[in-house]
Amino acid sequence: MSVEKEIQHQHADNREIVESILADGSNPDAEYPIEHHLSCANFDQLEKAAVDAFKLGFEVSDAEELELDDGAVIYCFDATIDHKLEVERLDKDTEALIRLAFKHKIQYDGWGTYFIDENGVVQSDELDDEEYFE
Repeated sequence: MSVEKEIQHQHADNREIVESILADGSNPDAEYPIEHHLSCANFDQLEKAAVDAFKLGFEVSDAEELELDDGAVIYCFDATIDHKLEVERLDKDTEALIRLAFKHKIQYDGWGTYFIDENGVVQSDELDDEEYFE
């Protein structure tokens, strides 16, 4: 898929995710931790992308190694930033990270966040796990 098509697809996903979270009653005025997920089979490529994500203003998690169902190993990290749940801001951030992913030949795997109640508190379900939207 071309970079422009991937950006267009992600913009549509951004709208659907935001609508879903807000329809469930999450606080539209809260600051949300937005976790963007990136991955690659090549650690060196991923590391260079992490440096660039940091330069863009994201907090970058340590890379993790994951084994896929087929036995292949990939590396991944989260690029996190806090802001209101606004589609325009998400579109800007996802476009920047998709372009970064194409530049470094890694995969942008979307983003997620948590449900936040009217008091600005992250809500948990019956199992006491945080509710996470992707």
